[in-house]
Formats: sequence, structure tokens, C-alpha cells
Amino acid sequence: MCGGRGTRLGGEAEKPLREVAGRPMVDRVLDALAASRIEATHAVVSPHATRTRERLAERASGSPSLSVVDAPGNGYVADLRHAMEAVDAGGDPLLTVAADLPLLDAAAVNAVLDAARAADGDSLTVCVPAARKRDLGVSADATTEIDGREVVPAGINVVGGAGDESDAEGDDEGEASADRDAGAVHLTDDARLAVNVNYPSDVRTAERLLTDDGPDRHPTDP
Repeated sequence: MCGGRGTRLGGEAEKPLREVAGRPMVDRVLDALAASRIEATHAVVSPHATRTRERLAERASGSPSLSVVDAPGNGYVADLRHAMEAVDAGGDPLLTVAADLPLLDAAAVNAVLDAARAADGDSLTVCVPAARKRDLGVSADATTEIDGREVVPAGINVVGGAGDESDAEGDDEGEASADRDAGAVHLTDDARLAVNVNYPSDVRTAERLLTDDGPDRHPTDP
């Protein structure tokens, strides 16, 4: 999902094209997906991110596993529904990923796939404890409560192949809210899934963590 305006980030760059440590976030996410077990990637763009669409169309021209889906730009949920209708997944579940996860890598993507396979049902919502995000120094907007614990959706989920996208509720920045009744919830402390970039301060934190090789970057899930 890479059609957000990125108004909270400021500046002239569209949110997916905002650079973190010298590289646009959308490129970082696409590289993580390409190196993972995901077989095909569909970049969902909107009229709010025309330069992002141009960049992705150029990248897709040289990659048979990447395609561009033009969504109407009516918000995260509406654009997700449009994309799910446009993509023929053959009944298989779909992995949805926001373009604002610059620490994402192939191992983190595969861990989500493994969690979805082990969970009951067709859908999986990935969440991070709000306290973990605050400890890392990143914004913790769109909090919800699960089993008495304050959590934040990570922006990476598995949506059932039957087309049930009801587990995602969000704004045009792609911040999905967890719905416990829509499927399993995977709670993780992994910084690669905890760092969403919504504000300039999040960019600085992401850049610091990208250069941090310490054990805090890839903790064990609770």
C-alpha cells in the first residue's frame, strides 16, 4: 500500500518516496518483499502519489513479479478493497504491507508468513505493544486494546483469500486498526515491524536503528 500523502512528514516528497538513510521507503519495502517467500507483489498507488506511481511503473517494467494497481485514493480501506478485487489471488490469502516500514527485511516478512500459517483462520493482524514503540522513540498513533494491553497495528497483515478485508480499518496514511473478531492477532516486539514512519522524528529513529547492529533490533517475540 503506497498511495499515502504523507502530510505529517512535511516536505515535498510523497510519503513512499521519503528517503530513510538515503533510500526511499517504498524501495526498502519492495526489496524486502522481493527477497522473501512472497511470489508476486502488487504496488497499490493512488492519485495522491503520482510520482510514486511513476517510480513504481518504471521498476515494474523490469520485474515480472511486480505490478502496479491504480486505486481511487479514497482511503486505506477503500483502496485495499479495490486492490483485492483487482488482483486475482486464486483464493489464496494476501499479505498487505504499508510502505512506511523502512526496517522491514525478508526475514521479518517470512516470520509474519510463518505466524499466519500457524494461526487459526485465514487472517492475521500484526500488532506491536505501544510501550515498545515508545521505548524505540517512534510515534504510537492509532492505538487499540487487546486483552487489556495497549497495542498499535504494525501495517503488515495477512488478509483471508475469501476477500475478507474487514480486519483493516484505517486512514489514508495506511494505519490499520486491529479487529480481534476478524482473525488472529500476532503480537511482536520486533523493531523491524515496530517502526512506522509518520513524522520527521520517526525518520531519525529509523536511520539510527538501521545503523544499530545490537540485539535490540531483532528481539525475540513475546
